[in-house]
Amino acid sequence: MKKFLTILALIILLSVSCLLIAGCGKNDTYEIALVTDVGNIDDKSFNQGTWEGVKAFAEANKITYNYYRPSEDSTEARVETMKTAIDTGAKVVVCPGYLFEEAVYQIQNDYPEVQFLLIDGEPHDANYKYATAENVHCILYQEEQAGYFAGYAAVKDGYKKLGFLGGMDVPAVIRYGYGFLQGANAAAKELKIEKDVTVKYWYAGGFAPSDEIKTKMEAWYADGTEVVFSCGGGIYLSAVAAAEAAGTKVIGVDVDQAAESETIITSAMKELKNSVVLSLEELYKNKTEDALKWPTNLAGKTSTLGAADNCTGLPTAKESWRLKKYTVEEYKDLFEAVKNGTVTISNKTDVRPDVAITVDYQ
Repeated sequence: MKKFLTILALIILLSVSCLLIAGCGKNDTYEIALVTDVGNIDDKSFNQGTWEGVKAFAEANKITYNYYRPSEDSTEARVETMKTAIDTGAKVVVCPGYLFEEAVYQIQNDYPEVQFLLIDGEPHDANYKYATAENVHCILYQEEQAGYFAGYAAVKDGYKKLGFLGGMDVPAVIRYGYGFLQGANAAAKELKIEKDVTVKYWYAGGFAPSDEIKTKMEAWYADGTEVVFSCGGGIYLSAVAAAEAAGTKVIGVDVDQAAESETIITSAMKELKNSVVLSLEELYKNKTEDALKWPTNLAGKTSTLGAADNCTGLPTAKESWRLKKYTVEEYKDLFEAVKNGTVTISNKTDVRPDVAITVDYQ
């Protein structure tokens, strides 16, 4: 009897587990699928922001949706997970982040009837041969704008000793960093304090938190750095740990990271949720009885979104705005100036910006 109860318990456990796994039931199909990169949908970064867009669009339009998490951090695992999503009925697969560039390249031609949305990247092979199929739409961002808003705000708020901590010197991170310098420089010029504003600038060589990064930030803060713009995945955890110990500040990136620590005074954001909703709206407007396909202006093409699309900026919610001198109203004026082109920001990544403030590239 005891053995029977044990077997019965195992069967029940397996049945419950099965219900929790997408696609386990024969009738469980999901039209829109998000495949996460290396984290989960609550990562306060790309997965979460993109998932919020998928969720908002799908629920507003009564479309089934789900997310799938790869078993490991590899292109092979991402490809297999994308295939699992497709086998479970996905007509649209949403891929958050540049880690999907090779995976989408490998799979795009195998499933021409499936539409892929690649966020913050473009498909290429291991040798960086780029090719985007007609069933793929890519979104890139004007990170230089978000970085500019953050640098400008920091100096306007009274910070003079700044830091930029980049994950890796990939184009998106460089645009964030160079935009940050341009924004800090513009504010310093307006306040006529160019000689007083300094920026320590460093790429950590990865996007994961580490003791090395924490030690580096501790040294920066000990040397007088007041606020660090932490730009790249989980490295903000190292910056926050050092800032909490030193009583200093951090600027977040990609999404509003204010909830992560009281040290985070603002975040240079990509409006991931908004950009996903905008793209899916265009896709479904083009839906016919026979097929769901990207419209010709998006099929096989890349959209670069920014302030003009309300897809870059700083969070303005009361709980997220921890700047003391620089006001939301002042920020909105700057946002409109960038949006309408009155203020222009260089997006060059091969030339360091020409600024009057002092930058210590490390």
